[in-house]
Amino acid sequence: MLHAKHTNSSHINLVTVNCKGEGAPPGNYGNYSYANSGYSACEEENERLTESLRSKVTAIKSLSIEIGHEVKHQNKLLAEMDSQFDSTTGFLGKTMGKLKILSRGSQTKLLCYMMLFSLFVFFVIYWIIKLR
Repeated sequence: MLHAKHTNSSHINLVTVNCKGEGAPPGNYGNYSYANSGYSACEEENERLTESLRSKVTAIKSLSIEIGHEVKHQNKLLAEMDSQFDSTTGFLGKTMGKLKILSRGSQTKLLCYMMLFSLFVFFVIYWIIKLR
């Protein structure tokens, strides 16, 4: 509480100054240590919370950087797989074209013999594996 007395001159005479800290018990006017200790406790709590928040932000930042690296790596792998599938598609397309040419010509009998021989080989391999 501040009381001031004003005179006609440009000076102000202070009569009494009474300060009461926030949270101070009634009747402890002028006792600043209690208010300062409350302020100090709040400051310490703020510093602790700020440090906790800082560590969480740092953890999230490093996690997001790691996620970014993983996404780049996965995109690279997907691009490689895409190019491999494209080359495989081209290879299979050429093979199917050659088979169509074989089937149109007079070599259909040869193609049937090749297919039967392939089936025979697969059954023999299957039978050998099954006996083990």
